[in-house]
Amino acid sequence: MADSIFTKIIKGEIPSYKVYEDDKTIAFLPLKPTAKGRVLVVPKVQVDKFYDLPDEDYQALMATVKKVAKRVEQTIEAKRVGVQIVGLDVPHVHVHVLAFDTPDEFRQFESEVPEWTSEQLAALAKKLAF
Repeated sequence: MADSIFTKIIKGEIPSYKVYEDDKTIAFLPLKPTAKGRVLVVPKVQVDKFYDLPDEDYQALMATVKKVAKRVEQTIEAKRVGVQIVGLDVPHVHVHVLAFDTPDEFRQFESEVPEWTSEQLAALAKKLAF
């Protein structure tokens, strides 16, 4: 299997707005966040479906999701922090952690939000980093 865009980010071949990293996972901002505080949490092993991850990697992924969700809750003003596992756009497991106030914000699509500048993304990543 060819390296996914996420594997290229993990290898440092593509720059990212990283907010967290450990030996098994990485968390970074998508280039076009659809919700305030949206962060992608990715295992460093490239597997297409979350339920095909080895147990150790799945547990590490979900532990990082929990850490990132708590950080988003501490940092971004919102009624809730939720998660989504969709997996249609990149064949590499990834969990979306996002802050939202309404069900519509939770379900918002990339095409429905304005472009973010690199300065806005860098500022948000700095705010969320831990």
